[in-house]
Amino acid sequence: MMEGYFVRTLGMHRVYNSAFMNMLRDEKNAEYRLVIKNTLEFDPEILKRFVNFMNNPDEETAIAQFGKGDKYFGICTMLATMPGLPMFGHGQIEGLREKYGMEYRRAYHEEQENHYLVERHQREIFPLLKKRYLFAEVENFLFYDFFTHDGSVNENVFAYSNRHHDERSLVVYHNVYGHTWGWIKTSVAFKKDGQLFQKGVGEGLGLPNDGAYYCIFRDYVNGLEYIRNCREIWENGFYLELEAYKTQVFLDFRIVRDNEWSHYFHLSSSLGGRGAHNIDDALREVYLKSLHFFFHGLVNPSMIERFSSFTKIKEPRKAFFEEFEGKFVEFLNECKKYANATGDEKAIAKSVRKRLEAALQLQNLDDHYQLPKSRRFKSAVQNLDKGIDSNSAFWATLYGWLVVHEIGRIHNGNNHNSHSRSLIDEWLLGKLIHQSLLNMRPDDSKANQVVALIKLLTAQQDWFSIQTPKTKKEYHLLYNLLKDRETQSFLKVNRHEGTLWFNKESFETFAWWLFVISAIDSLININRKDETVAKEIADRFGIIHKWTKASEKSGYQVERLLELLEGKKGKKR
Repeated sequence: MMEGYFVRTLGMHRVYNSAFMNMLRDEKNAEYRLVIKNTLEFDPEILKRFVNFMNNPDEETAIAQFGKGDKYFGICTMLATMPGLPMFGHGQIEGLREKYGMEYRRAYHEEQENHYLVERHQREIFPLLKKRYLFAEVENFLFYDFFTHDGSVNENVFAYSNRHHDERSLVVYHNVYGHTWGWIKTSVAFKKDGQLFQKGVGEGLGLPNDGAYYCIFRDYVNGLEYIRNCREIWENGFYLELEAYKTQVFLDFRIVRDNEWSHYFHLSSSLGGRGAHNIDDALREVYLKSLHFFFHGLVNPSMIERFSSFTKIKEPRKAFFEEFEGKFVEFLNECKKYANATGDEKAIAKSVRKRLEAALQLQNLDDHYQLPKSRRFKSAVQNLDKGIDSNSAFWATLYGWLVVHEIGRIHNGNNHNSHSRSLIDEWLLGKLIHQSLLNMRPDDSKANQVVALIKLLTAQQDWFSIQTPKTKKEYHLLYNLLKDRETQSFLKVNRHEGTLWFNKESFETFAWWLFVISAIDSLININRKDETVAKEIADRFGIIHKWTKASEKSGYQVERLLELLEGKKGKKR
């Protein structure tokens, strides 16, 4: 504990900072804060001479002293983000417990690394070590008091900021078991040019003192982004709530100016200090608020459940479809405003309503259409009935797809499939569908899969109409689909040892749903003969059936699947 004497009196250039390990381990937080404050008042450059560590050959191992939980990682974060040299002891990252030193010829225990510790270091600590240029210097380093609601300073909170060119950092760690809340406002005193100075956190971070500007930053610990008004930071400081041994590392600061519609003001107000996974997406939600209002009127658990209930009851179908069509026209009107488009919203709404009505015929299809001599049509009906019965998310997926698959038609012209697909992402509609599914209580992974499938089906909704050579149609249709990156992602296409593989379950789901949407397309034309409709459904099922049979024979290898459909007799790999 003589390091202060060594650097101040003896002028040593580098010393082991045992106070860092001992005081933080024992939670003598006020004492260690005093060490830092005294150093800053004497000469901030001295902080750079300290070698901070959590264990060394003469001490117990880090895991023995600090454990492997939030306290360890909080102090390890300070190790990585304070000025000075961070030093990691042997086995610290791996969580080895055996003490080591020069007197030991070998390890006496066969220890295995703690994979949890290694992974958490990789996630929380290693990215900070790659930014040492931001933390190592003292020219812009400021150490702050944390003021609680009663105006007192909480000595258990370590808060400090630093800057390197346009990059900023703010690190906060609560080194005690307990809960606290308060503000980071002003720094402790530091010496510069022979005089003592203090700065507010707004000035310390180099923020503009202007209410028209907002700063956006990310917490590297939880991954969330936050937004604060710059003038409020200057005047009131940073408000924080800290649980026991909680760490926050705010990086990636960027300054934005509010626009004429005060979107950043409304976003900041709506979040109320909470974080968001992506501030840009959150801002888009503010911008898209009215459009989302009308979309939520269409896509919500109540509408989905009412639609799916018509497989069991006949009435009141007409009232539901009229309500749906009216809400859809309102939604499309709002879409046209956002897209500055001129499409016919009433025609689009009628088209979607027809498909919605046709979709209800999928279950027990042979009650509506007959093709007695066709085994393929019988197989198609059985395939549909089996899939609908076993797929609990069927009606939610179908309803979600029907709502979004034609919205691109608000842009007059061709290629409305790709327009519809891009608008799902541009207007964050997938996120709203996902939320509605969660409200219906499916598990999160299933909801994610449903949204991914809706997007894919929207892009490939006319797969059966693509112009191909008359021969080997099944091959050309699937080859065209497999060129699409989104299709590859859904099918989990991956290369292993030189071979492209695809996932069996994903392929079967994808193929089955392609048949479903093609069957709906066959059902919407009420002027066609029943036999013509049934034959078209049977033919489209025939394509899907050949795909699934070939996929089984291929061993789920992409190239082998295409070879089989093309008629080649390549050897199975």
